[in-house]
Amino acid sequence: MHISSKVTRLFDFPYHQLQNYPQQDCLVSKENNEWKSISTQKYIEDANTISKALLNLGVNPGDKIAVITSVNQPKWHLLDIGVMQIGAVNVPLYPTFSEKDYAYILNHSDSMYCFVSDDELYQKVIKVQGQTQLKKVFTFEELETNYGWNSFLSLGKDETHQTTVNELKKTIKPSDLATIIYTSGTTGTPKGVMLSHHNIVSNVFAVGKRLNLQGNQKRVISYLPICHIFERAASYYCQYMGFEIHFAESIDKVGENLREIKPHFMAVVPRLLEKVFDKIIDKGSNLTGLKKRLFFWALQLSEQYKPYKENGWWYEFKLSIARKLIFSKWKEALGGHLEFMLAGSAPTQARLVRIFTAAEIPVFEGYGLTETSPAISVTDMRNNNFKIGTVGKVIENVTVKIAEDGEILVNGPNVMMGYYKSPKKTSESIVDNYFHTGDIGELDNEGFLKITDRKKEIFKTSGGKYIAPAILENELKKSRFIEQVMVIGEGEKMPAALIQVASEFVQEWSKRHNHTITDIASDEKLIKRIQKEIDFCNEKFGKWEQIKRFEITSDEWTTNSGHLTPTLKMRRKIILEKYNSLHQKIYNPQ
Repeated sequence: MHISSKVTRLFDFPYHQLQNYPQQDCLVSKENNEWKSISTQKYIEDANTISKALLNLGVNPGDKIAVITSVNQPKWHLLDIGVMQIGAVNVPLYPTFSEKDYAYILNHSDSMYCFVSDDELYQKVIKVQGQTQLKKVFTFEELETNYGWNSFLSLGKDETHQTTVNELKKTIKPSDLATIIYTSGTTGTPKGVMLSHHNIVSNVFAVGKRLNLQGNQKRVISYLPICHIFERAASYYCQYMGFEIHFAESIDKVGENLREIKPHFMAVVPRLLEKVFDKIIDKGSNLTGLKKRLFFWALQLSEQYKPYKENGWWYEFKLSIARKLIFSKWKEALGGHLEFMLAGSAPTQARLVRIFTAAEIPVFEGYGLTETSPAISVTDMRNNNFKIGTVGKVIENVTVKIAEDGEILVNGPNVMMGYYKSPKKTSESIVDNYFHTGDIGELDNEGFLKITDRKKEIFKTSGGKYIAPAILENELKKSRFIEQVMVIGEGEKMPAALIQVASEFVQEWSKRHNHTITDIASDEKLIKRIQKEIDFCNEKFGKWEQIKRFEITSDEWTTNSGHLTPTLKMRRKIILEKYNSLHQKIYNPQ
């Protein structure tokens, strides 16, 4: 990837595309069951109309504009460029935040205007508007109202404003604030992470060097929440490269959209990989006879995969057969063109990395945080930079050192400007120019970074033994019976687990055994069966780490009910509160 000196600010990306490889299908989305596309030219024209409309509303450089969309779509990107190229600041919010969070963030960020994608979000924001400084809320919907998209665009008809837009664009420096991203935080009040143009642009280029994607004739699928820095940085990279960005209709429809779009590349979170994998296994389990035996032979083979032909020629020979007979079908199910997937946002099970990479759909893990725009390290197949169980080598111009207690500290152009209106929190997290990540890790002798746990999540039992929950949870989630699991036991005599079972699989299992489950949380046969899974897992761990007891939760863990963050990470504090009675049952049985 040749680095363009011309791209130094985020809004330079689409202009770079227009100059170098203008696309007919730059942004593609589905409307009324039909794929519609916007060209690079139209993207920039619309962004300029938006800039002019904002100027008409009295928006000045440095003003904050909030944007909330329930699904990724072109209008978010048009607005993103339109806001930033006049020096205003994009404040993206998660659609799943509560009204209380909206009131807090919209007020704390000093947002002047807010854009929402649909009526449900519009009603939510209008309810709290009185507690904020918002002058008006607009919607992306093309309604015939004074707050609809068309009436907003009509404010940008005045061509005399274009000169102002062009002049403002020239004055914006790479070091200027581009966006404030409020972390959905697994604990406490959301913090506003301030990122400059240079923070993100430098990161896009450094990560781009690790991605072996050649040419610009590529399609990507966008479905992870765009307000999350991982998806957003990926989309700037794709704009830079001149790839077509296709928007999935929703997270639930990713499967069918993959087959329609046939993408060459996608960013994933581990939870999605786990779901894709479970679907593949379900299909395999329903096969019969020789086909079924072949399927599970190939699966077993993939679990022993090692990169760079380390397993020798006989293994590689068997693998080539498995790829022809079995894995080629997996690739087809994902659209048939995927060159690799980039995984981020939470730790990916090493086993899944092995399996997918063996199947010729490599999973490259990246590691980073919102505060580091986001990437700190990424794996890459080239130059022996792929090592399973690590998050790769640190990207260029970024320095990592490991503190005495094992915490990962980061310095580089990607480290945020600070937390908005929170100098105290900023100075606690950035010490001597090094950002303290709150993650525990190690650098091996070849320079690979390995994350061992979240500093905040490690806990001690009453016997003073340290427990790293994420490692145990990843092991337990390999069981097809277990959809989600949280390891508990801080200050208690032993670790235990709260489990949400995989309901579809459990239904199938009970059918196969002619067994009727009336209450999933107390069904004795199911509890015995899950105990077997836990015993199997426990063998891999030290005595003090083994899960001694567990309880099944009767409801499903979802984003809407607050168990999970929008990128499907567990909110430990909330899960503990919700299932306090189960915690009591485990540790203080009457």
